[in-house]
Amino acid sequence: MENFASLVPLVILFPLAGMLFNLFLGKNLGEKGVGFVASTAAGLAFAVAVIMTIAMSSFGFQAVVVNPPILTGWISIPSGGVEIPWQFRVDTLSLTMMLVVTGVGTLIHVYAIGYMHGDPLFPRFFVYLNMFLVFMLILVTGNNFLVTFVGWEGVGLCSFLLIGFWFDKAHGVGWRNSNAARKAFIVNRVGDFGFLIAIFLTFWTFGTLDYYAPSEIPARAAEGESAVVQAAPAESNGGAVVAPAEGQTAAQGEQQPATPAGPIRKGVFGQTEDWLKEGNHIVHFGTVTLPLQTVITLITLFMLLGVTGKSAQIPLFVWLPDAMAGPTPVSALIHAATMVTAGIFLLVRSNVFLNAAPLTAALVAIIGSVTALMAGFIAMGQWDIKRVLAYSTVSQLGFMVAAVGLGGYAAGMFHLVTHAFFKALLFLGSGSVIHGVEHGYHLAHGHHEGHGDEHGHEEHEETPFDAQDMRNMGGLRKRMPVTFWTYLIGTLALSGIFPLAGFWSKDEILGRAFDVGFNQGKVEGFIALGLLLLAAGFTAFYMWRQMCLVFFGQPRTEAAASAPESTSLMTVPLIILAGLSVIGGLLNLPEAFAWLRLRVDVLTGWLEHHVTYASAGQFNALLAITALVIAVAAIALAQQVYGKAPLTKKGRDQLQKYAETRELFRLANAKLYWDEFYGRFVEQPYNRAANWLANTLDWAFWHDYVHNTLIVGGFNGMAAFLSSPVDRGAIDAGFMNIGRGIEWFSSRLRRMQTGYVRTYAFTVLVGVLFILLIVLWPLIRQALGQ
Repeated sequence: MENFASLVPLVILFPLAGMLFNLFLGKNLGEKGVGFVASTAAGLAFAVAVIMTIAMSSFGFQAVVVNPPILTGWISIPSGGVEIPWQFRVDTLSLTMMLVVTGVGTLIHVYAIGYMHGDPLFPRFFVYLNMFLVFMLILVTGNNFLVTFVGWEGVGLCSFLLIGFWFDKAHGVGWRNSNAARKAFIVNRVGDFGFLIAIFLTFWTFGTLDYYAPSEIPARAAEGESAVVQAAPAESNGGAVVAPAEGQTAAQGEQQPATPAGPIRKGVFGQTEDWLKEGNHIVHFGTVTLPLQTVITLITLFMLLGVTGKSAQIPLFVWLPDAMAGPTPVSALIHAATMVTAGIFLLVRSNVFLNAAPLTAALVAIIGSVTALMAGFIAMGQWDIKRVLAYSTVSQLGFMVAAVGLGGYAAGMFHLVTHAFFKALLFLGSGSVIHGVEHGYHLAHGHHEGHGDEHGHEEHEETPFDAQDMRNMGGLRKRMPVTFWTYLIGTLALSGIFPLAGFWSKDEILGRAFDVGFNQGKVEGFIALGLLLLAAGFTAFYMWRQMCLVFFGQPRTEAAASAPESTSLMTVPLIILAGLSVIGGLLNLPEAFAWLRLRVDVLTGWLEHHVTYASAGQFNALLAITALVIAVAAIALAQQVYGKAPLTKKGRDQLQKYAETRELFRLANAKLYWDEFYGRFVEQPYNRAANWLANTLDWAFWHDYVHNTLIVGGFNGMAAFLSSPVDRGAIDAGFMNIGRGIEWFSSRLRRMQTGYVRTYAFTVLVGVLFILLIVLWPLIRQALGQ
């Protein structure tokens, strides 16, 4: 397996090469060349991931740690005992993420070739897309928290660049786009602060950031017991170190010695398992000492803060809806299928920590459940086609977070994979709709049909046409049939309709909540079950509302009436993703359906090898039927409300007609006033504090008073004192008096210069006599004394 795992650097190098190639040569390649290079790079990365996946199954599920030769000894401080290598970990969890990122990413790259046609910054866009793949793949393949953090920050940077990609749009749209990018960047930095603190605490506690040391042989303990990590010497082959699957014992691992050759340093999860088994382990922070479980709770709480930022959970979800300012392929790739799932991946990777911190796990489950319900409610009141999907993404991420908090690591990953299929499909479908409506607007108004961006801003218009507003759509079912049918599949899959992918993954999460609540008696299970069932109903309702507003009925604008179907570059990825949304449930059919003679619990069994606490869920037929009935009933209700006339005669939502629902719609449309809340209680106090610090403390006090008055004024005063009283009054006056004395003396002395030789001769004579007198004075004095 190590030979195949050694290919993992190629998964990153292919997109990196594509990025660099288009960065330096993209302007000379044209759109087809740029698109081909970027899409091929993503496709080759996917091919490598597929090869490693096949090899993982063929070679006994051996996890492998790969040391790339270029970055050997990445961070090494021997005197301080700091050793943080740049290592890749190839196991079932990282391979799952690699397949999703590169597979869905390749389809989105192909789609973007057609979508971005005509954009003057076409090469730059694909440079950013490839760069995003590079950082996302670093994030999911790293073998320690710091490598993961490099990818974590990198995808945040790419998100910033791509959200604000159209920063130069007219009519103030560019400002809105750039502000959305800044909002995403700043909010994520708040979450990243938490992740950094978790990393610092982890390093202080364990002396390493490695998930598992290359030499560890994790072995799953007997049923009902905690997992134990055993140690064995490493085997190295071309930079790859074999670390057998967690589900294997030392005897089952291939070519592993039966007994350890000596003590080794374990990774953070191995040390955690050992110390928990020993019990009463104490961690020292200088003079402060804390039990291990308390420290792990702190680590996971700070980690949860990072997850709420990256995976858009309460309270840091507010950036994701605004992130729809970026081009639709960005929304599909980064903000639906991949980057926002990084938090889910981190929690699943850290399942040993989360299992040892029940308080954090319960909080994770509750936050995820509340987020799912809250975002689902808000989505019902939005008019922007992408904003509906954005809040839907927040809601579905809440399902995944809740699943992980309830211990359903496999269930959370299952929904992550299926959600990548149908939410990427829906976002790309929305882009196809926007693209068609925009071009329909050009056709209807006789404008030159160039590339229409997602906002439909025409330079010659004072009031731009909004191609994303669903009130400007309607009747697109006949105008865009491929987009309609694929979008319908995505809608039903997201709504959890049998037998599409979303039905199976949502049911597994609900089943987990039912088990934790009714069988384990934990309150978070009851809370999650109730909130998630309500959220599932909201999901079906707002998605069918969107179908009625966009595709059914009659066109409400000339743009919708003239909208053409998208090109094959855009529709083929939609068809493929629709197919995956249909059959995606086969990845993890519950055991109750083994009578179909299909493999069951495939994804769970795959993850169990390297996710210590992954386990298969129990299929609950009554619960599954209940969830399905709720979804169908919600669709039927939406059809009843919006089927005949999606809008009132005044162009308002049908829910605004009735007093019973008018206030609810207002709250949903206002996004529960989250932005206003943050504006009043976070932004405004922050801005006031920043204004006081900048203008009062820094400028008025520090600059004007301390710097100008005390320092500059004091210096000038001292300089004035030294220059006038001291220098001019004392020093200069003293030297001037000396000069005047010399002048006076010289004026008297020069009278001796008469110009007569006799005078000079007499003077010489007197001088000689004076000198002789001085010389002979001792003799004269002696003679006189005698």
